[in-house]
Amino acid sequence: MEYLNAFWVGGLICALVQILMEKTKMLPGRIMVLLVCSGAVLGAVGIYQPLIDFAGAGASVPLLGFGNTLWKGVKEAVESEGFLGIFMGGLKASAVGICAALVFGYLASLVFEPKMKS
Repeated sequence: MEYLNAFWVGGLICALVQILMEKTKMLPGRIMVLLVCSGAVLGAVGIYQPLIDFAGAGASVPLLGFGNTLWKGVKEAVESEGFLGIFMGGLKASAVGICAALVFGYLASLVFEPKMKS
């Protein structure tokens, strides 16, 4: 049942984002920023963690989950480090994901031949 919940919640998030991309004139970069900020706000309000508990990777893998991870890192760092935690908490919490994205992106560029759009 965990897999089914992850599938339909992740699919619903992706479908809503696709509708947002199709029906508005927002650029993809702005939509991504909107998703990260929305995840952080939903995490701060306390709505997103129950969704992650219910859907697992279906809720934590999309960009909303990245925003929530940034929020949790900042919150924990502020509690332990004070004001400086605002600047270091999000990076410390998301460093593994960012590093993995860079490494796997680089490896994919070695396997496939990326080309610039013309």
